[in-house]
Amino acid sequence: MPKVDDAYLAARRRQILDAAAACFAREGFHRTSVQDIVRESGVSAGLVYRYFAGKEDMIAAIVAEWQERRVARLGADPIAGYLDVLRSVADPANRAEQRLGVQVWAESIRSDRIRAQAREGVDVPRRLAVEAGLPDALARVLISVWQGLLLQTLWDEELDIESYLEVVEHLLEPVTQALAAGRPQDGTA
Repeated sequence: MPKVDDAYLAARRRQILDAAAACFAREGFHRTSVQDIVRESGVSAGLVYRYFAGKEDMIAAIVAEWQERRVARLGADPIAGYLDVLRSVADPANRAEQRLGVQVWAESIRSDRIRAQAREGVDVPRRLAVEAGLPDALARVLISVWQGLLLQTLWDEELDIESYLEVVEHLLEPVTQALAAGRPQDGTA
């Protein structure tokens, strides 16, 4: 049997994860079967199980990838990175991922493994923001604003996200000015 290279293996894994994400976003975790993912991906069930023990492994892999991308977007400037992440909510191309993200939040109540990942998705950006000079409470508020915007966007397709972002930027101006001036942040802007 010919040996396959790492790029081929990574592409197959990606194919399965993309199919799983599409199925989960469309039908939810519990209504999606592995057979649904097999059909969506066009690969065999054996290949799916070669990469993942089950659906929870797929969910965990998807969440881990999201968190890596989100942390990379935050960069060294916590406010600019945060606003960039907020702006991504406005992109309709992200709707399926956003629907899936809300399902992950719900699943985190049931699954200790997914809860640990969801917590990491809050704790890592929060820690990075604190290391960059933001108070912990402000970092948590910013994460909550992002979570709220994401949920409101899914509930209300007519939401004026640009106005929302303008208000958030206005509220963050004193913090941004203090950071630029090199003043320590003590929780008061």
